[in-house]
Amino acid sequence: MTYRARWGDADYDASPELRSGRLWMRLRSTAPAPEFEEVRPGRYVRAVPADECAAVCFVSLVCRWRGAPFRVHDRRDDELLLEYTGGRVTVAQSLGLDRVERGVYRRWVSRDEVTELREHAVPLDDGPGGV
Repeated sequence: MTYRARWGDADYDASPELRSGRLWMRLRSTAPAPEFEEVRPGRYVRAVPADECAAVCFVSLVCRWRGAPFRVHDRRDDELLLEYTGGRVTVAQSLGLDRVERGVYRRWVSRDEVTELREHAVPLDDGPGGV
């Protein structure tokens, strides 16, 4: 799960940051860009007010496992930690998922067992000045 922001003519991985009551986005790039600071080799960062971004999205990976909908919560080697998003306790139990807390069910599965793996982006704004 991450944030992505469109600033200028490019999309960047981003992190929200509250500064003096105003939302800013820390944009990250692996290539040099104007006014970006190199914070370590191959990593460039620039903070901009969120309302200067053309778009800000929350991005997560979603998929299906054994026909049920999931969000990818974590990864390790060739496994994915899936979190069930179907909202039915009986389905979660029948899939052998681990109950993490009330209404939250997860399980580590082999990446090869997952289908329809894709990014799901949810816009958090209505364009410039909308964040």
